[in-house]
Amino acid sequence: MASAREEILQRIRNAQVPAAVPVVRGYNQKGPGGVELFAERVADYRAIVHTVTNVPEALEALKGKRIVAPQGVPDEWLIDGVTWLREPLSIDELDQADGVLTGCAVAIADTGTIVLDGSEAQGRRALTLLPDYHLCVVRQDQIAASVPEALQRLESTRPLTFISGPSATSDIELSRVEGVHGPRTLEVLIVI
Repeated sequence: MASAREEILQRIRNAQVPAAVPVVRGYNQKGPGGVELFAERVADYRAIVHTVTNVPEALEALKGKRIVAPQGVPDEWLIDGVTWLREPLSIDELDQADGVLTGCAVAIADTGTIVLDGSEAQGRRALTLLPDYHLCVVRQDQIAASVPEALQRLESTRPLTFISGPSATSDIELSRVEGVHGPRTLEVLIVI
């Protein structure tokens, strides 16, 4: 006589697994999107936003500062007058930097979100979490209208960081505190 445990396990082994049902993804993947909507939404999160045509000119305000520049940042962004810190950097060196300059993988107009995937011009995640200032360059062609459109552009196996404004949290009394889990200041250059 089989025990109850053995009987249950046998029923599980004999059970028929239904065929996989395809998931229909018929939701809107395109939205109104665009530079204007992205700029408005990322500014809603208290980011400083500039629309520019010339990145090196826009970086003039960094002169005299110590800025982390990950591998793959275009050479023309590395203007004179800035002390550019390059990897490998220790946690202490990152913490003492005035900020970090990165590109992005994609930006989402609907949500005002920037997505980093650790590829060229973005560096490892710690680069954008430890310095108190993050300057991110977003090209117009990197702006997706919606989250589904953005996800289609991303490689799902890469480490993804979604940034919606400067780091912020609220305590139990809803007092907003910025800079606890990342940069206190997020500045975005949208290149058109």
